[in-house]
Amino acid sequence: MLKQIAEDVLVHQSELLQNNTVVVQGGSGVLVVDAGTTGDEMACLANDLRALGKPVSAGFSTHPDWDHVLWHAELGEAPRYGTARCAAFLEELRSNEGWMADVAQGLPPEIAEETPLALFGLVTGLPAGTEYVPWDGPRVRIIEHPAHAQGHAALVIEERGVLVAGDMLSDVLVPMLDLGAAKPIDDYLVGLRLIEGAADEVDVLVPGHGSVGRGDGIRARIDQDRAYVHALRDARASGDPRIGPSAKPGWEWVSDVHEGQLRRLAR
Repeated sequence: MLKQIAEDVLVHQSELLQNNTVVVQGGSGVLVVDAGTTGDEMACLANDLRALGKPVSAGFSTHPDWDHVLWHAELGEAPRYGTARCAAFLEELRSNEGWMADVAQGLPPEIAEETPLALFGLVTGLPAGTEYVPWDGPRVRIIEHPAHAQGHAALVIEERGVLVAGDMLSDVLVPMLDLGAAKPIDDYLVGLRLIEGAADEVDVLVPGHGSVGRGDGIRARIDQDRAYVHALRDARASGDPRIGPSAKPGWEWVSDVHEGQLRRLAR
């Protein structure tokens, strides 16, 4: 079910991982950012869009993680964009024989049978340095950065005061570093700085997972993510409420993610 969060901006949230799909209404259609996870949920999204009376004009994937590069035939054949690095990562993945089986193996077992992979990762890379998503609607600025995953991008819907953060600034997930990168801590801090540079322009934050943030809560989430990364860097205990006994019910497994990051960084 779509929920309006700002003028012309709506959100559809998945059930299992609270993935947020963002829909931006334009003159002749909509932009769909991170289309969702299960087939039923994406079909529901398509039905909601038909009720709005506007087709999908374009899609955008904030980064190449599996749950951000799915698509459903009922959403149509509009171009699906991402950064050049995001698209290159996906092209290489899809070039490997047996890629679909590999992706399927990594899906959460609860939804593995319900997640369609036929249109997985078919993302067109925008030329490096592209400033705006090419579509007929409110200007959507691209902020590419090195945090979390190759080719990650946040989006600023300038005329609507909305920041789409991808897999950052969540109230349920701690920062998840790209541990395969040469400098994952530095990369994440760079990403936070670049996103922070847009914070004064927006009133609404949509993270990749979790609840929408507003007003002063946007900078509070930036500060919380930075404090968590600093604690990782310094190998000291973190009092982050997203881990430990204060974690949100159903999200206790985030503590395992945290412990895994500590071990990897220690090596």
